[in-house]
Amino acid sequence: MIGLLQRVTQAQVQVEGEVIGAIDRGLLVLAAAQPADTPTRAERLLERLLGYRVFPDAEGRMNLSLRDIGGGLLLVPQFTLAADTRNGTRASFTSAAPSAAGELLFGHLVEQARTAHPIVATGRFGADMQVSLVNDGPVTFWLET
Repeated sequence: MIGLLQRVTQAQVQVEGEVIGAIDRGLLVLAAAQPADTPTRAERLLERLLGYRVFPDAEGRMNLSLRDIGGGLLLVPQFTLAADTRNGTRASFTSAAPSAAGELLFGHLVEQARTAHPIVATGRFGADMQVSLVNDGPVTFWLET
């Protein structure tokens, strides 16, 4: 799975004008599944997201994780992260998991996150979402399992 994580001071997702997920300080993660992904890979991505050290310690070094600061986790499905953009001027999505498999894997990621972390919000799979954020730093990392 792919996770594009962004350290934020706040982030939210709206669908049809309604806020369906929001966090204050924490991580906004855009997540995509690829054809070979499994629930185990989703769990590994979650472990990395919760433990990845992107928040500053007392000396200003990125030594603290989401777990360490007790921040929010906003998970948003975004299949376009898995696009093949190497050729031409239009992306190919053959490198993304089929929709049904992607939805199951995203659901598994969310379920595991809610078990492992106290503050979890989500976007909605397959919806036309408007995502807003204040990227802190800016700090953005691409993680892949």
